[in-house]
Amino acid sequence: MINFNVPPYVGNELTFVKEAVEAHKICGDGPFTKKCNAWMEERFHAQKVLLTTSGSTALDMAMLLCDLKPGDEVILPSYTFSSTANAPVLAGAKLVFVDIRPDTMNIDEKKIEQAITDKTKVIIAMHYAGVACEMDTIMDIAKRHRLMVVEDAAQAVMSTYMGKALGTIGDFGCYSFHETKNYSMGEGGAVLINNPAYNEKAEILREKGTNRAKFFRGQVDKYTWVDFGDSYLPSELNAAYLWAQLLKADEINENRLATWNYYNEAFKPLADKGVIEIPTIPDECVHNAHMYYIKLKDLNERSKFISYMKQNNIQCTFHYIPLHSAPAGLKFGRFDAVDAYTTKESERLVRLPMYYGMNKDDLEHVIKSVLSYWS
Repeated sequence: MINFNVPPYVGNELTFVKEAVEAHKICGDGPFTKKCNAWMEERFHAQKVLLTTSGSTALDMAMLLCDLKPGDEVILPSYTFSSTANAPVLAGAKLVFVDIRPDTMNIDEKKIEQAITDKTKVIIAMHYAGVACEMDTIMDIAKRHRLMVVEDAAQAVMSTYMGKALGTIGDFGCYSFHETKNYSMGEGGAVLINNPAYNEKAEILREKGTNRAKFFRGQVDKYTWVDFGDSYLPSELNAAYLWAQLLKADEINENRLATWNYYNEAFKPLADKGVIEIPTIPDECVHNAHMYYIKLKDLNERSKFISYMKQNNIQCTFHYIPLHSAPAGLKFGRFDAVDAYTTKESERLVRLPMYYGMNKDDLEHVIKSVLSYWS
């Protein structure tokens, strides 16, 4: 069976994990955590980066830093993972879902403004498949209405918009290093803080409400509980695992892009005939080959296609069930205006196997099987 995903492994992960163990420093914020934070700050020109226990807790931190109050509203796409919605719910906000663009599957920036009320405080821009939302428009809307912007860049590490790293454009950015992502620490993530005014508050929130970070920098002679916080520090073992992959970040990125481009060239003839749709990458976006998907005619054909691929020992999978129609979505939010594309497009999309180090024979088998389905 050709798996849909194989977690990345470059070879030095266990060496660095062993190093952490032998240094007797395996809890959070050790040398490997600091190296990972510094690498991302330098590589992405990020003001401040803090590793977290997951992409979900990075989102939780971002929403808590936005200082939401009960009754405040957060605008987000319905076509996203539950974590994108859980974070504002945790912070006490109401969810306002808006429709997506059918070309990129991202939030439709033209539908945001009409969803704004006097209770709106935050817009979440989720960059689907590592392809950027229309950030210039979103940032302009946010500026005019005095709203904050949180980038859910869980799938977008190494992607850019107008030359800027995704996660560094809004007020806060959130990365994921889950085993399904391009770079992995098993479970983990990072929050990017793009306004230095939030640095200290973020450190306190991440460090159980204490000013421990200031203590370790020698800025206070003892640390104490100063505000609400939680424990968002990942283990040093996880950070050591990730560090090996960040050192090979370009190699991983280029390998995935090569696979993505190979798929794209192979399926372009089918797309040209109108048999399927393939991903759209706007000119201002550089993506990271997080996933390769095709869109079929409808839900019925997608089900048949996934079954056919399984018979050919290939694991393909659909993606999100729109949140606004889920039980929790109905409980915590509402859909603004018309669901023209979210449900329809989500029922057509299927993802093909995609991972670092995918071998040529497996790639050829996937392509041959896709083509034979329509032959």
